Amino acid sequence: MADAKYDVLGIGNAIFDVLVQTDEAFLARHGMTKGSMQLIDEARATAIYGDMGPATEISGGSAANTIVGVGSFGARAAYVGKVKDDQIGGLYTHDIRAAGVTFDTKPATSGPATGCSYILVTPDGERTMNTYLGAAQDLTPDDIDPAQIEAAGIIYLEGYLWDPKNAKDAFVKAATIAHGAGRQVALTLSDSFCVDRYRDEFLDLMRKGIVDLVFSNESELHSLYQTSDFDTALKQFGKDTKLGVVTRSEKGCVVISGDGVVAAPAYPIDKLVDTTGAGDLFAAGFLVGLVCNAGYENAGRLGALAAAEVIQHIGARPLVSLKELAKKQGLLV
Repeated sequence: MADAKYDVLGIGNAIFDVLVQTDEAFLARHGMTKGSMQLIDEARATAIYGDMGPATEISGGSAANTIVGVGSFGARAAYVGKVKDDQIGGLYTHDIRAAGVTFDTKPATSGPATGCSYILVTPDGERTMNTYLGAAQDLTPDDIDPAQIEAAGIIYLEGYLWDPKNAKDAFVKAATIAHGAGRQVALTLSDSFCVDRYRDEFLDLMRKGIVDLVFSNESELHSLYQTSDFDTALKQFGKDTKLGVVTRSEKGCVVISGDGVVAAPAYPIDKLVDTTGAGDLFAAGFLVGLVCNAGYENAGRLGALAAAEVIQHIGARPLVSLKELAKKQGLLV
């Protein structure tokens, strides 16, 4: 995309992650549904944090993780998300810029603190998220710079943006501007519980062509079409979106388009440590594959490679250069 200043621009909830390895008893004690993302208020955030053991703290947010991954692959990346001008907001801004991502969204000077997600990782590597949106929910259409959107080849949006009303409006504004400039718009469904909340609206976005590419995992796909039959759901998915990508954990992924269905395998790993960010980093690799015109199968392989890297350590961002990793695997030149 030679005419684009950025290969991918992501828009999402700017969230600071607080991760701790714990057990099932902790989840039960706090009434958490394993594997879910639950929105919480400040009081519950304080209660959970007070009961957590030693934690790993790192900048996060679904779309932000994806965009950091895009940058790690050597692509040109930008991000739009709202933090407050507090200490955590400063850390967040530093982290994402240090990863080579353009981040120019003005921080909030009043209102709630920078958002945090309290992430409990159980011994099986599954993550359970409790998210206090804080300043992230104050992302508004005014934070969308039309010139920046027009300068990006692909706009990447997270389904979690559908929770705060103002962010939803920002999402639609960005998609409209992008299409007006002949750009592509991608959406990740984010979470099966998110799909439960906004199923009809997500389907509307797909069927009206407001989004061109949709990322989903198996549970999100089943939730979207309210069926336990994968083939039935996949067939409908293919009808509803121009390009659909479904991740299937160790089964790899499938890509469905007007040209049919293409599969790509998962990468083998030594040990599953933390699934936080697996889908985010998969999306990063796939988007880079699209930017490089690598074809759907190789784009899926790039996604699988990035996901395999991130699930073998705590945290949702890569610890090594994904570009170098992909070169070693012969996926990038």
